[in-house]
Amino acid sequence: MARSHLTLAALATNAVPELDVAHARNHSLGGGGLFDSALLITRDEKELIIRVPTSQAAETEQSADLVALRALTTGNRSRLPFDVPVFVGQAPFEGTRAVVYERLPGASYDADALTGHEGVSGSIGRAIAAIHGLPSAFIGDAGLVQQSAQDCRTATIDLIDRAANTGKLPAALLRRWELATDDNALWQFAPTVIHGSLTAESFLITDDAVCGVLGWSGLCVGDPARDLNWLLAARGDAAETAVATYTAARQGNDPLITQRAMLYAELELARWLLHGVDTHDEAIVDDAVSMLDGLVDNVHSHTMNSLSPDTGPILSVSDVESMLKDTPRTQATGSAGRNSDDNSEYGTSEFADTGSFSRVTSFDGTGFDGAGFDTGYGDDSTGPIPTVDGTADGRADDPATDDHAARRSSSE
Repeated sequence: MARSHLTLAALATNAVPELDVAHARNHSLGGGGLFDSALLITRDEKELIIRVPTSQAAETEQSADLVALRALTTGNRSRLPFDVPVFVGQAPFEGTRAVVYERLPGASYDADALTGHEGVSGSIGRAIAAIHGLPSAFIGDAGLVQQSAQDCRTATIDLIDRAANTGKLPAALLRRWELATDDNALWQFAPTVIHGSLTAESFLITDDAVCGVLGWSGLCVGDPARDLNWLLAARGDAAETAVATYTAARQGNDPLITQRAMLYAELELARWLLHGVDTHDEAIVDDAVSMLDGLVDNVHSHTMNSLSPDTGPILSVSDVESMLKDTPRTQATGSAGRNSDDNSEYGTSEFADTGSFSRVTSFDGTGFDGAGFDTGYGDDSTGPIPTVDGTADGRADDPATDDHAARRSSSE
């Protein structure tokens, strides 16, 4: 049961000495999210947010967020063209803790709306570039994660292998993703400071520009492509503007970043599958399998969409958007243009309680409608694509996949 805004207001007075709360109202999903939250307005008209975790996963995220916010000192924040949440105080409560932040102004929008406006998209590109331009020394000083390019590659291979071991990953996707991880050129990049968990809900907008960025629990040094994958899943006409503006601000020093970003976007479906397997939730597993089948259909129908430059030409962002327009989708998870006062969790998605999948809701940004996909190739003579366990409607193992896996194992 969600804690009431009155209970949370009382907690805030314990967390912040001499706090005088004049008004309070609920600011959460009513029991459906990672946090119980309330918006507080003080006598001097300051606005604060108080959050209490509802699960161990939420508490872990909150702790990581606090470490990141402390690492983002005044000097680091001055390098960013937007505001970052400010920690105000905390108080122990029922085995966890309530944390109070200053509330940032601005409204949040869904991914399609954010990338549907050229000015906003350009501002997003510049905001992400500013994060990636931060000097990285403070990350190590704060004890945060620092990944090399090889670390990022190894972690990606491990994720793919775990998904393959479920026996539910289509062989065509396994081959596609392994070709990407086997391509040395794709992984020749300079790691940067990254936000690490960007989604549309991370951004607050005022006057057609990014005024604040939320949810810093994933702050680290890593692959900058991780902060772009959600853009490739958006359907707004100006999504390409965000990527182009980002690339211009970073002086195009990572020419294959879009390919890695697309790989990470696709791998969110593998994460969703693993989440279902790990939690023994068959509904999630079935949903993930349906979305993976839909991705196979898209990949097969658009043979130019390669992740590795060694295997063929690459789709531009506009080509990717065109491809995604052909993909059935479920009802959008958020309402474009809603005010941030109506946001559920001070920057957390309504899918946040589903673990890693919260970072990107799906390959197309809003979710696939599994019933709308054919689970195989369009060519009847080819038939459905087998899964990694070698079966699809009773067929034998795919020798091409076995050969590729054998080559991969011998090289590792």
